Amino acid sequence: MLIDAHNHPNWHGFNAKKILENMDEQGIDQLWLFSWEVPDDEYSPQYHSVLPPTGKGIPFEDVLAVGKEAPDRFILGYMPHPKRPDAIDRLKAAVEIHGVRLACELKVRLSFDDPDALRLYQFCGEQKLPITIHLDYPIDHGKGSYPRPNWWYGGSLDALERAVQACPQTVFIGHAPGFWGHISGDDRALSEGYPTGPVLPGGRVSQMLRQYPNLCADLSAGSGLNALSRDPDFGRSFLIEFQDRLLFGRDYFDTRLIDFLKEQDLPHEAFDKIAHQNAQRLLTTYLA
Repeated sequence: MLIDAHNHPNWHGFNAKKILENMDEQGIDQLWLFSWEVPDDEYSPQYHSVLPPTGKGIPFEDVLAVGKEAPDRFILGYMPHPKRPDAIDRLKAAVEIHGVRLACELKVRLSFDDPDALRLYQFCGEQKLPITIHLDYPIDHGKGSYPRPNWWYGGSLDALERAVQACPQTVFIGHAPGFWGHISGDDRALSEGYPTGPVLPGGRVSQMLRQYPNLCADLSAGSGLNALSRDPDFGRSFLIEFQDRLLFGRDYFDTRLIDFLKEQDLPHEAFDKIAHQNAQRLLTTYLA
């Protein structure tokens, strides 16, 4: 069995039909389908090339429209912006009316430990909704200052750690370049989106996974694969050590990650946990 624990509707032009065809081609049994609620002024123009040109991120309505095409194969995710005064009410309604089971994806220009965000996370813990977070540091894109020199999301790994500490009953799933850059024990994540070369000892991702039982990580997108493949020997040992906390995901519609995982000759138990069992466990037993 294979569960894609990170993907989106209408992302890179994939509507319901194309997503289901792609899942069948790649042997993916279920897919976690995420919204992305983001204000216009937090939305990088680069996304106009991969999303419908609404400037509205990925609306929850799109998740619902795609999800209804195969309710047995799509697990629905929704996360309101934490600064909405009615954020908890909206998420509660999504759970009760539409069967949402994931608080995903949290990708906003707000520090993870903002007081309003913490209150929302605590509600997610009560509802047993895992939260997939996106961390990007303010790395200038080199294209001038219009409309902004960079597009950061989440603040910092320090802010994420404070949130994980403050909400021990809430499951956080780390994701994106700012998170995975900290797999190495240096500060390159602060200035490079996709650091290359050997992973140095003391990486904070490993430290936090060891320290906090409510922290997991998804391997999706280029950031997860880059973290594993930049130092293959380390990558394989990382996969084995944290086999209970890692989730297979794509955030695209290609086979790069699953191809890499198959090449690692992982123990069958470790592969199965990453491929589907950890995702299933989060949706059934949560922190138990």
